[in-house]
Amino acid sequence: MSKLVTIFGGSGFVGRYIARRMAKEGWRVRVAVRRPNEAGFVRPYGVVGQVEPVLANIRDDASVRAAIKGADAVVNCVGILVESGKNKFDAVQAEGAARIARIAKEERAARLVHVSAIGADADSDSLYAQSKAQGEAGVKAAFPKAVILRPSIVFGPEDQFFNRFAAMARLSPFVPLMGAGSKFQPVYVDDVAQAAVTAILDDRFSGIYELGGPEQLSFRALIEKMLKVIGRRRVILSIPSLAAAPLAFGLDMAQAVTFGLFANGVLTRDQLRQLKRDNVVSPKAKTLADFGITPTALDTVLPEYLWPYRDGGQYAAIRDSASKLR
Repeated sequence: MSKLVTIFGGSGFVGRYIARRMAKEGWRVRVAVRRPNEAGFVRPYGVVGQVEPVLANIRDDASVRAAIKGADAVVNCVGILVESGKNKFDAVQAEGAARIARIAKEERAARLVHVSAIGADADSDSLYAQSKAQGEAGVKAAFPKAVILRPSIVFGPEDQFFNRFAAMARLSPFVPLMGAGSKFQPVYVDDVAQAAVTAILDDRFSGIYELGGPEQLSFRALIEKMLKVIGRRRVILSIPSLAAAPLAFGLDMAQAVTFGLFANGVLTRDQLRQLKRDNVVSPKAKTLADFGITPTALDTVLPEYLWPYRDGGQYAAIRDSASKLR
């Protein structure tokens, strides 16, 4: 019988790419999610019955154990950018990560890959960064040979970074930026997936790896690159932290007083703290190169999925070419 991998968050942005690659490797794939009825799109990644969504809530021991039972390898891709309801940073990224690692060890899974983030720091003033560091500590304590992947901003067709700002640029003459000078090192989602799969298949890998693309660019430079791809001229407004702080506070309070009916997906105070720091690979860190992976450049991928935001969409290139014939 083929081996089994359980992927927590396997229908999410990063998780679906790992699921697809593991299915191609011939493994059975158990996609552990809170709403398996919404994850049916992962089934065609393999042959009938090879990839199956299952119910799991990482805040619950019994749920996690049922999802891991019989698995040869476990991957945790679960993470949140904004707290909502019971999904707090501590519950999901610290306690949840430690729970998965502990139960994976108890159920005798051979391999564990945990997807964290660059910037994980127990001493950070960001609750997000603190919880990521606490999750890593819990994973290492329970499963010492685990592989921990720390990607920078992940880009790809389903990302919530370039798609979000491209959608904004399509509708508005302005693109407001907080922390415009902060540096990022965007990494292609399938490169992250390839690293995770390599770590599962080869038990020589262990420890922390920081994953970034070939370019380190400021927030402003990334938005300028995106605007060039979609062929739109927009004014980039750099908003100082002092000016952005009242906005973030007001949006956080709106979420609090409405008990989550209004979800602050615009800007939180915690995100503002994160934007004060660069999000790039450390000079001495183990990287994609250690997995034998050459990082994919932004310019080779962005045009493939940002075309809907161009004036003319998929026909923009044809229209521009035809205009030159006049």
